[in-house]
Formats: sequence, structure tokens, C-alpha cells
Amino acid sequence: MINQDEKFMLEAIAEARKAEKLDEVPIGAVLVHDGRIIARAHNLRESEQNATAHAELLAIDQACRETGSWRLEDTTLYVTLEPCPMCSGAIILSRVKRVVYGASDPKGGCAGTLMNLLQDSRFNHQCEVVKGVLAEECGSMLSSFFQKIRDRKKQEKKLKLQALEIDLQ
Repeated sequence: MINQDEKFMLEAIAEARKAEKLDEVPIGAVLVHDGRIIARAHNLRESEQNATAHAELLAIDQACRETGSWRLEDTTLYVTLEPCPMCSGAIILSRVKRVVYGASDPKGGCAGTLMNLLQDSRFNHQCEVVKGVLAEECGSMLSSFFQKIRDRKKQEKKLKLQALEIDLQ
């Protein structure tokens, strides 16, 4: 039987799959209050050509509109990848109580891996952080996505070289 954190992480994974279908980095997020999802989102950075269109920010924005408040106290954010500095800042500023993430991000994770903005006592708000929930599923989705991109680039390079060879003949 799956626990509450796994249940909602599966919802975040479903959001990440939506991003993947759009050729976006497959990251999904859901915001939960009192056991109910109040917002859900996935990365749209490429689709919108907007550097801030991360799943977490989109979910926070939607939740603020849904609740009519910028204060998201007593909520839990479930996200498939450890939040970056920008998203961590928004999480702190919106007063999210708990953050549950799947895969760690060694290059940009600000919930304990690279640094821990979410629990820094110098801020006026800190979050409870739970890491590694369904980490394997979240991480393999990202790894597979980036492997496909590398394979596609390799194939494109090969086709360009073949075209060059034809032109030179």
C-alpha cells in the first residue's frame, strides 16, 4: 500500500509526463492542502519561452489564484526534481509548509543537495523537506529524457556529416 507522500508524488509524475509529451524537461508538481490537490503544473519553459515557467512556480501561481492568497501556509508541494534556487525562493516567499521531492539535483538543487535554502534559518520562513520519494521513478524519467536528446543530437550530427560527404563527392 502506498503512503500519502507516494500517492501525491505519483500525481506529480503524471504532470511530468505531460511535460515530456511536449518535449519539455519532465518535471511535475502538485500543491496539496488538507489532503486535496489545489494546484498542478508541469514545466513549460520551452513552450512559453519563459525562464520562469518551472512546474513549481506555475503550481504556486495557480494555488495563489485558487486560494485567493499569496500565503500557502499548511500546504505541501510535491515535485519530481529538487527545487532550484528560483523555485526555492518562491516556496519560501509563499510560505509552503512542506516540500517533498523525488530526484536530487546535484547541479542546482536548493533543498539540501547543492545548498539548502528551504531550511536556512536566516530567512523568516523554513520548510520541512522530505527527499527521495519515488526517487528512482523521477530520476529515470529525467535520465531517459536527456538520453533521447543526446541520441537525437548524435543522429543529427551523423546526418549532417553524411550530407557533407555527398556534397564533397
